[in-house]
Amino acid sequence: MQQAADHELLHGADTLPALYKSAYALDTAWRTHMPPNATLVRNIAQACETLQSIPRYFYALFAIDLTNKNYAKSSMYDEAVRRFAPYVGTSYQKGVVLSNKPVEVYAIFGGQWPHSSFMVPGGVMCAPTLSDVTRSIAILEHWKDNWLEAEWLGCSIDRWLENKTWEDVLAWVDENESHHNSDCGFFIRYCLDIGLDKYGQGVGNYISTGTYFDPTLYENPTIDGRNAALIGRGGVYAQGQWYEFDQANVREDTSHSFYQGSKPLHPFDGETIPIDPEEGRKQGKYSWAKSPRYAVGDLGTIPLEAGPLARRIAAGGPDAAPHQDNDPLFVDILSTIGPSVLTRQLARMHEGPKYYKWVKSWLDQLDLKESFYTKPTEYAEGKGFGSTEAARGALADWIVIEDSKIKNYQVVTPTAWNIGPRDGNDVLGPIEKALVGSPIVDPEDPVELGHVARSFDSCLVCTVHAYDGRSGTELSKFVINGMV
Repeated sequence: MQQAADHELLHGADTLPALYKSAYALDTAWRTHMPPNATLVRNIAQACETLQSIPRYFYALFAIDLTNKNYAKSSMYDEAVRRFAPYVGTSYQKGVVLSNKPVEVYAIFGGQWPHSSFMVPGGVMCAPTLSDVTRSIAILEHWKDNWLEAEWLGCSIDRWLENKTWEDVLAWVDENESHHNSDCGFFIRYCLDIGLDKYGQGVGNYISTGTYFDPTLYENPTIDGRNAALIGRGGVYAQGQWYEFDQANVREDTSHSFYQGSKPLHPFDGETIPIDPEEGRKQGKYSWAKSPRYAVGDLGTIPLEAGPLARRIAAGGPDAAPHQDNDPLFVDILSTIGPSVLTRQLARMHEGPKYYKWVKSWLDQLDLKESFYTKPTEYAEGKGFGSTEAARGALADWIVIEDSKIKNYQVVTPTAWNIGPRDGNDVLGPIEKALVGSPIVDPEDPVELGHVARSFDSCLVCTVHAYDGRSGTELSKFVINGMV
């Protein structure tokens, strides 16, 4: 239990995305009116939690594996240890400490972090002042100046965002000493040196439900009107083609999960009825995660990878509206060097500069004289869908209301998209597929498998259940990063 708690404290636990998408699920079910200020504050708060997660996850959960003894033969190993060694690494210390700054902005608007409850159907429960906005801007500037530009990039945000191709990125690394020796520049060079660009590919197909809304285009949230209002675009990329995301195409398969049933169901009709794992194993079941799948044209119902790389691929798709993210960088990287541990991790870090600029813009758009909440009509019947992009990937809720009561509520998490087991056709899930073929230098310390798993950043505490069957035997014990 302490291991789970430590992971959530380090990572932020995706507490706000859960609040964000559940509020929108009720907004669509109750057909609320959303004041533009409320949309802006929701955007600001969630983006700030992701900004917190980016350096905290990188230094505290991912980069420490780069100091593994398996890489001691690399000429860059000593520098990796100097920067990334847990607790004492020069970059580790500054990255983890300064990662708390963006969620100070969250707390200004949300009252606390984590586990706030200020987002409600119809808006947000806050009334920020000019002082709050000014303080938020100052906090973000401090974070940008002291970590994002000074430590991670070694250049301005705008200079980094000029990179549109993998060739641009490589040229950027060698453009000057500041870029070359920044944490980003070193990370890219080190990954290429130790081969993190060569494995961890996964299924090669991606899903993003999109996140953050243009406040003028989503004043009356509906399921059908969602895609057009998104700033961070949603979409499905499969077999080299882009498709518009449609929640109606989502299915959950429990053929190999410790739940009753095996027929893939849409979440509005979904069931979550656990069974005894010992009984489940007799049926070929082996995981507490369900297997989310998506129906894609003639390709059938297939597994898709969720996460930052999926968002970056969606951002490079065709037909972006003027208000939407339009960024070709990772489409080019995918076509040039392919998916890998490096590609997936770099996609996560690329969002720091982008989200920072978005938050600054949203803070500027707040009109403190206007409303932040419209009291909704609580309809007795309705169906709602709310989704967002947590740091880890697509996170969505489906709610069915009958007779003023919740008849059904299903959640599909990014962890489930990525770590879900085989489906009824025995097709592997994304992480299962990504692990296949990974090189292992030392079977007693398979750090390569850790790289692959951590590059997806799954919240495994969501899918790990303690079970002893009243046997009286000791439960298994695992040690991760020295913490039990």
